Amino acid sequence: MQSHCPLCESTTTNFFFKDKRRSYRRCSNCLLVFVEDEFILSSSEEKAIYDLHENDVNDQGYRKFLSRLVDPLMDFIHSGSKGLDFGCGPGPALADMLQGKGYKMSLYDLYYFPDEKPLNTKYDFITCTEVVEHIKDSRNLFEKFDSLLNEKGILGIMTKLVIDQEAFTNWHYKNDQTHIRFFSKETFKWIANQWSMNAHYFAKDVIILEKYLRL
Repeated sequence: MQSHCPLCESTTTNFFFKDKRRSYRRCSNCLLVFVEDEFILSSSEEKAIYDLHENDVNDQGYRKFLSRLVDPLMDFIHSGSKGLDFGCGPGPALADMLQGKGYKMSLYDLYYFPDEKPLNTKYDFITCTEVVEHIKDSRNLFEKFDSLLNEKGILGIMTKLVIDQEAFTNWHYKNDQTHIRFFSKETFKWIANQWSMNAHYFAKDVIILEKYLRL
């Protein structure tokens, strides 16, 4: 059984919920809810599920869904800014939308755009839609984001948020077996404090983290 938190590494974690397939714990420090390691799919099993998704770049419904992040992001990034769409999937519609607005976009996805060259440069902003809930090593992920962002860089995330234990019980989002880490506003507050960022929330699932200069 995993006893430490994959985000803040605290050893103070408690049982949170159990369903027919998996058991979940919650960190007492950063309040991340996470699936225990024994229930995490292998890479091949995970990719097989992703391959079933149909995220067409030209799908207007999908582009409307992504606009929930794109629209508020416009208030945080300047014209001509350089961005990375991290975890873009096989149909990088978000990058296409931002390129259409004049931004310079790079792509990275572990399975579909695995070239790591884009991870060797700095960006004015990073977008990460429906990704953080899939990544096992949450701490390493945010360390990577921090290292990739320029000073005053912007991190735009889309992920559905944990409300409380009662809501979690009937939450459809947890039923996707590739979803293994679940964040709340309190968790993002911890992340913002840890990596010197200001957190802004939009709709029910959009978080924009704005880096500030460290003294």
